[in-house]
Amino acid sequence: MAKVVRRQASGRFLLRIAPGLHAALRTAARASKVSLNDYCARKLAAPIGALAALPPGAAVVERAGAACGASLLGVVVYGSWARGEATPRSDVDVLIVLDGDTPPSRALYRAWDAEDPPTWEGRPVEPHFACLPEPSEAISGLWAEVATDGVVLLEQELRVSAHLAHVRREIVSGRIVRRFSHGQPYWSLVA
Repeated sequence: MAKVVRRQASGRFLLRIAPGLHAALRTAARASKVSLNDYCARKLAAPIGALAALPPGAAVVERAGAACGASLLGVVVYGSWARGEATPRSDVDVLIVLDGDTPPSRALYRAWDAEDPPTWEGRPVEPHFACLPEPSEAISGLWAEVATDGVVLLEQELRVSAHLAHVRREIVSGRIVRRFSHGQPYWSLVA
C-alpha cells in the first residue's frame, strides 16, 4: 500500500464570489472593524452564517449594513420562514440587532426602504430593528421568538448568539413560557 504524503497548506487561496456577496462581506467587515480577509477567515471558521452566503442572505446583510453602519451587531432571520412553516403569503422576518448607542427609529426603517427592499425567494423581507438587551433587562417576547427559531446571518463577537442562548436557557428552565390567547401565541415570565 502506498503511503499518502500530505503537504502543509500555504494558507493562501483565491476565492471567486458574486459581486453582491463580496460587497456584503466588505460591508460586514467594515462594520466589524476588521479587514475583509480577517472577517472571511472568521466566518469560514464559524459554524454559523451559511444562509448569509446565499444571494438573498447577502442582500439582507448588505442592506442592514448600509442602513445601520457601525451600530450593526447582528442580523437574524426568524419567524415562519425560518421554521419552515411559511405559506405562500408569508414574508421573511429579519431582526436587525443594534448596539445600545443607536436606538431603533423611523430613520432606520426609511434607510432600509430608501431603495427597492430586498426579497428572499420572491418574498418581501420585513426588518425589525432592536437593540441588544442588557443582561439585567427582562426578556421580551420578540427575543423569545427569535431564540426559538432564529438563524443568525451575521453577528459581532458572538454577542447575539450568547444572548439567544441565555434566552433559550430561560425557556428550558421554565422561567419563560409560551402561552396562547384567542389562538395567538405570547411569552410570559413565570413567577
